[in-house]
Amino acid sequence: MSAHRQARLLVIAASLLGRLPWSWLYRLGDAVAALWRWQDARESRVARRNLELAFPGLETGQRDALHRRILRTTARQALETLKLWTRPPAANLALLRERHGEDLYDAALAAGRGVIVAAPHFGNWELLNQWLASRGPIAIVYRPPESAVGDEFLQQVRGVDNVRQVRAEGPAVRQLWKVLKDGGAVGILPDQQPKAGDGEFAPFFGVQALTMTLLSRLAERTGAPVLLAWCERIDSGPGFALHVEPAPAAIADPDPQAAVDCLNREVERIARRDPAQYQWTYKRYTLRPPGSGEANPYVKR
Repeated sequence: MSAHRQARLLVIAASLLGRLPWSWLYRLGDAVAALWRWQDARESRVARRNLELAFPGLETGQRDALHRRILRTTARQALETLKLWTRPPAANLALLRERHGEDLYDAALAAGRGVIVAAPHFGNWELLNQWLASRGPIAIVYRPPESAVGDEFLQQVRGVDNVRQVRAEGPAVRQLWKVLKDGGAVGILPDQQPKAGDGEFAPFFGVQALTMTLLSRLAERTGAPVLLAWCERIDSGPGFALHVEPAPAAIADPDPQAAVDCLNREVERIARRDPAQYQWTYKRYTLRPPGSGEANPYVKR
């Protein structure tokens, strides 16, 4: 069976799951989180290790409570996203109970200089993608899964009007440069670890993390403004607040170290709004600074 057909079957399955009422979907997410914790699954182990690294001052009980909240939020977000992917975008955008900075994005886009949206893994970034697409065409940078079926699945569920998915590979820079030069919008998830040699180390929650320079290079060389954006959960049900803010000028500093320092400070600031809504199940610190003697913190010794 072709990757396209297999992905189509996954989309159908996601659609069936997405028909569950929100309350049922969230209960299922809570059950998944409990299973992760009981089995000490990868998600549970990685989140626990990240909390040890990023919040060393927390007492054991506090860290354990945050760990539980993170797993519950992560599982809910995964199921929530399947529902968002398989419903009309207009229905999803009705979940935005608050909208802050909407005019800021529209004005930046209308200025014709291009606009770069830095969207951390906070809240629900897939809902943010759909809001951005509702304002006009946008090129979204993504890291393709290793599986061809997984990649095809993303192409199908994210393939709403106005969204162009750009693989985070060699030709991406040229494609994004052209989009910005033509006055278009580019969306980047700035807190993914790049390949060795494609970034600079900078503090993130007090730990050195290899950080992409792609965003700052695009901003510095094109003059396109950078906006920070996220969709934050604001209640226990499916309610969100959209936030769009201007990034500090230092995020486009020609000195790459100054730029990534600024970028990580801003992502950390947003994540600290509600740490449970940040993606702590991602191995952010696997690569260590050259010559530091530090080992991959996720590998048991």
